[in-house]
Amino acid sequence: MHSASAAHHHRRYLHGILMAGVGSMLFSGKAILVKLAFGYGANAETLLALRMLMALPLFWGIFWWESRRKAMDPITWLDRAKLFFLGFLGYFLSSYIDFLGLQYISVGLERIVLYLTPTIVLIISYFVLKKPVSQLQWISLIVGYIGVFIVFIQDASSTGINAWLGMALVFGSACSYAAYMIGAGEMVKRIGSVRLVVYASSASAFLSIAQSTIHNPMAIFEQPLPIYWFSLLNASLCTVIPMLLIMIAINRIGSPLVAQAGILGPVSTIFMGYLILAEPITWTQISGMTLVMAAMWLLVRNEPQRKKSPNPKRSDDFDGAEPLN
Repeated sequence: MHSASAAHHHRRYLHGILMAGVGSMLFSGKAILVKLAFGYGANAETLLALRMLMALPLFWGIFWWESRRKAMDPITWLDRAKLFFLGFLGYFLSSYIDFLGLQYISVGLERIVLYLTPTIVLIISYFVLKKPVSQLQWISLIVGYIGVFIVFIQDASSTGINAWLGMALVFGSACSYAAYMIGAGEMVKRIGSVRLVVYASSASAFLSIAQSTIHNPMAIFEQPLPIYWFSLLNASLCTVIPMLLIMIAINRIGSPLVAQAGILGPVSTIFMGYLILAEPITWTQISGMTLVMAAMWLLVRNEPQRKKSPNPKRSDDFDGAEPLN
């Protein structure tokens, strides 16, 4: 009996790790699809609007399923206003400036910069929320930024000043998502992650469609067929599906292990960039990426003990291991 229970626990653990790893790699595929779409002449405004427009029915389908599974407490109009603002920060602004940044830098550098989001949360928590930071966490943070600078050298040597602009935009995206994570972490305890994601993504869809309409009212109707296929893949395979996988993985193995499995994201992006976009892989890039991954691994391993409770997280707990942008 004990052996059967242990075997079940082991399978659950392996499935959780697998889902977290696959989810991380699928999230990372977003940058590849955006780069391919840019090759057909699409702009960031149109791509973001199409992505969110196509993802929205899938998100609301998940919400409908979840509402049938269990009752949800009503939320106030103040909560809705906060969710709209979180959607602006985490799903609209963060995604938009990330898409802009991808026009100037490689997908490998973009994913590595976004992977630094936990360090930005740490800095905001220390300076704004006055939360303590250990010496090892500071060391991890410094090592991570040194790694990003090393990878940046690779892009700067080939694209020059554009690399600075691209990295600034993507870092701004990471900062916007970090602010979203802090705000979402407070709200999810009350409303659950499913409702948070659905309401925030709905706000982002409204904002992105409004922006695209102002920029070019007919743009979302006049794209070449490949753009719609890329957007559909981006919305489903690189947004909604990996988010579900990450949520299930958190429920099975907890946030720290899911965050560690997220290391596969930057690695897979660099190799997908090489295979699909013909972006070069150099020892400089690999060295910087290794430093960043080691730093984030240390940061996750040394989270406060309250996050390492032996009790698995509920499926409606929030985790910021992977940015949606």
